[in-house]
Amino acid sequence: MSTIQAIIRETKTKGQVNELRSKGNVPGIVYGGEQPNEKISITTKALKNLINKENFLSNVISIDLNGKEQKVLTRNIAFDTVTDEPIHFDLMRIVKGGKIILEIPVKFINNELSPGLKRGGVLNIVRRKVELRCPAENIPTELVVDLEGLDIGTSIKISSINLPENVIPTIQGRDFVIATVAAPTVVKEPEKPAEAAEGEAAEGVEAAAEGGDKSSTDGDKAEGDKKNEDDKSSSDKK
Repeated sequence: MSTIQAIIRETKTKGQVNELRSKGNVPGIVYGGEQPNEKISITTKALKNLINKENFLSNVISIDLNGKEQKVLTRNIAFDTVTDEPIHFDLMRIVKGGKIILEIPVKFINNELSPGLKRGGVLNIVRRKVELRCPAENIPTELVVDLEGLDIGTSIKISSINLPENVIPTIQGRDFVIATVAAPTVVKEPEKPAEAAEGEAAEGVEAAAEGGDKSSTDGDKAEGDKKNEDDKSSSDKK
């Protein structure tokens, strides 16, 4: 676990806070436990490095505040609406013996070893995070789901995940689903044998030829009828 350097800030006005930011620092506050709240600041670079870490809101971090280390959790970060730069943060102290509720991310491994996924199945993720009640000194960074051996139709429930000691879901009374290995949503029709395809094509050509002969015969009959009518008309005139 890396340690972030922090300093106590004495800012009291908006102008002083803006000056602090202009020098490459971000104001924040540390709270929790029996100690009073402390106004602190850390460098913008250090805060951005923290934000860029995966699951930073559920990771315990250590800050060095005037030579004294404290373990904390990031509870909130405010950003400038125009520049999207961080402008304030809140850190909560980790108090030994206490409990905290956190949303812990779920990580899926061994996708390539799932028979269901190999056969075209789909991993349907119901919960990407699970809310847990954790002891302050035993907070998991992630919940791991192993997909090895899972076939289509399998439901992965919270009971199938190994939780650390004294870590329990906030949802009690039911074994809720984390994810399922579902059947493919689109079924591809099998290709027709080459012989069948050729037969259908031949039938199409033959049908078209028959249609053409019929049209020709009908045309000749109509022309003959018209000629007979013309001859009859000439005889009547005479």
